[in-house]
Amino acid sequence: MPDVQWFLLVAIAYTLGSVSTGYYLVKFRTGQDIRLLGSGSTGARNVGRTLGTLGFAATLAGDAAKGALAVGAATIYGLDERGLIVVTVAVFAGHVWPVQLQFRGGKGLSPVMGAVLVLDYWVVIVTLLVAAIALAATKRFTPSGLLAVALAPVLAAATGRSSADVVIGLSALVALIFLAHRQNIVSAFERPESRQ
Repeated sequence: MPDVQWFLLVAIAYTLGSVSTGYYLVKFRTGQDIRLLGSGSTGARNVGRTLGTLGFAATLAGDAAKGALAVGAATIYGLDERGLIVVTVAVFAGHVWPVQLQFRGGKGLSPVMGAVLVLDYWVVIVTLLVAAIALAATKRFTPSGLLAVALAPVLAAATGRSSADVVIGLSALVALIFLAHRQNIVSAFERPESRQ
C-alpha cells in the first residue's frame, strides 16, 4: 500500500477517535459539557453518572465501535498487523486527545477494546471475564478493569493466536491506557471507589 494511503488511514482513525460519543450525547441531552462534571472524562463511566445506565451503554458502544470500525476498515484496505496496531493507537489518541475538544477527552479503554475485538476477539472475551471476576471479588471497578487490561498482552501471547507484533502493540497500548488512567490509579489508593 502506498505511504500516502497508509497515512490517510491513520489520520482517519485519529479523526474517528476524536468523535467523543459521551461528550456529544451529554451535550445533546442536557446542554452540559461532560468534562465539567464528575471525573471530567468523556468516557462511559462518567457519562453514566449523568445519564444513567442507557447513557453508559450508548457511550460504551459508540466508543468501542470507533475502534472496531477503524481497524476493520484498515484490515479491508490491506494493512498488516503493525499497521493495524498503529491505527489502534491513532484511534486511542483521538479519543484521549481530541483536537476539537482542546485535547481533553476520555481514557481510551473502550475504543481500544473495540479495536482488539477485530484484532483478536478472544483477548477481549477473556479480559472481560477476568475483570468481572476481579470486580466480584474486590468490588473495586478501576483496579479490576486495569488488572484485566494489564493481562491482555499476556493472554494474547498465551493463546498463540496473536503474532509477536500484536503482543508488542498491545503492551504499548496497555502502557498508554495506564498513562491515561494515572489519576484514577492514584484515586483508587486514596479514597473509596464509590467516590471516584
